[in-house]
Amino acid sequence: MSFDPNSVDLDTADPAEVICYLNASDNDYDGRLGARISAIFVILIVSTAVTFFPVMAKRMPRLHIPLYVYLFARYFGAGVIVATAFIHLLDPAYSEIGSNSCVGMTGHWGDYAWCPAIVLVSLMGIFLLDFGAERYVEVKYGICREDPEPTMTSTASSVAQQPKSKEMELESQSENDSVMERSFKQQIAAFLILEFGVIFHSVIIGLNLGVTGEEFSTLYPVLVFHQSFEGLGIGARMSAIPFKKGSWLPWILCTLYGLTTPISIAIGLGVRTTYNSGSFTANVVSGVLDAISAGILIYTGLVELLARDFLFDPHRTQDNKRLTFMVVSMLWGAGLMALLGKWA
Repeated sequence: MSFDPNSVDLDTADPAEVICYLNASDNDYDGRLGARISAIFVILIVSTAVTFFPVMAKRMPRLHIPLYVYLFARYFGAGVIVATAFIHLLDPAYSEIGSNSCVGMTGHWGDYAWCPAIVLVSLMGIFLLDFGAERYVEVKYGICREDPEPTMTSTASSVAQQPKSKEMELESQSENDSVMERSFKQQIAAFLILEFGVIFHSVIIGLNLGVTGEEFSTLYPVLVFHQSFEGLGIGARMSAIPFKKGSWLPWILCTLYGLTTPISIAIGLGVRTTYNSGSFTANVVSGVLDAISAGILIYTGLVELLARDFLFDPHRTQDNKRLTFMVVSMLWGAGLMALLGKWA
């Protein structure tokens, strides 16, 4: 017997049927095609420009961008990434495939808490990739994490007092190159994982903006800020990677992020009369992608950005004024991105 919303006995009704009925929606597209098309170009221009800014500030000294402007962009962006993980990915994932959602109450989706499990698997997978890449570089370049302790202090002292030979000096340049190469490979691997997670999220919100109904007027300006803040986080992280001089890779990666949401909006407009973002299938796909992206950004935001820059960086500044500015900038980024979660 099919579910009749006009005749419901709460004592006998299946909660899953009630929830699925309340969550179900038809295609919400309500016109305003011109405004939706403008969103493609506005988000493309604004988010791409903001993404490029930290990279330009670091790689083009002749622009004379003040240090504190660059620091604000970098650490504001770090806060944005952390807030995106929890507010814009984890929470929507629970609403789409969590235990209290239509999907989470249906079939085998109701047998287990799949949403946190997907987040956990994603997070652990990224950790293993990160650890594996670091260990590979250590083995390849013969890098030791701890210097062996000398057996005799006098021996160490006498060795330190001996002048370095030309061969030893050449070896010490070689070591610096290996360390730089190791640092670059580790950071670029972590960054590509970060951008992968953000792009997943950008695809979903781009599709939704193309087909959303009466919420479009609110969602449009909010997503301009949303994508700009995320772009700032992407660009800020990229600016810290030691690319070779003249490399085009950072510009290509910035452009890739800038193009993702506009292309997704265009796809959404292409299916604007048939795509239903509230359908069961759409919720499954969106929920799984959001959960995967949440795991990626939680690991990247907390480990690669905050812990690495503030706790484990041996070259971190000791200037309390600058450290305070960095922390406050990070908190502003997290706070403002969390606030945007009220609307998108």
